[in-house]
Amino acid sequence: MALRGFEVFNDELNDQQSVVALIEGEESRVNRFRKIATSTQPPLASVERVLVENYNGEIMPAWQFASIGTFSQINKAIPLLLEMRDDIKEMKGDIKEVRKNTDAIPQVLEEVRGIREDIQPEYATNFRQMQTDIRAIKERLGML
Repeated sequence: MALRGFEVFNDELNDQQSVVALIEGEESRVNRFRKIATSTQPPLASVERVLVENYNGEIMPAWQFASIGTFSQINKAIPLLLEMRDDIKEMKGDIKEVRKNTDAIPQVLEEVRGIREDIQPEYATNFRQMQTDIRAIKERLGML
């Protein structure tokens, strides 16, 4: 909304949790923010009321608030990223091991092809002989 000042934090007001938003900017933009804040709440929020008051203290510039939010998120992300990095290193080791174990597959395939080629002529001859024998048995039994 191009507000010059923007600061949001959780607080407690009259023994109830509250969210305080301090904003500063052009009157039309501030009014637009107020309208949205009073008409739209997060889906899981339980909002009893929205208070709008003038504030005469200092309000953090929006860019500074955004920077703090960014640093906060980065601080949350760093441990996760470090853990992911360690997991990736471990996975790379596993992949190298798998690759080492699968390097022999092309050689085994060639051996199988060679054995198949060696067996095929003899197999084909045996198969043809079996077909001939089955046909002869069926003829004797009167099945043909």
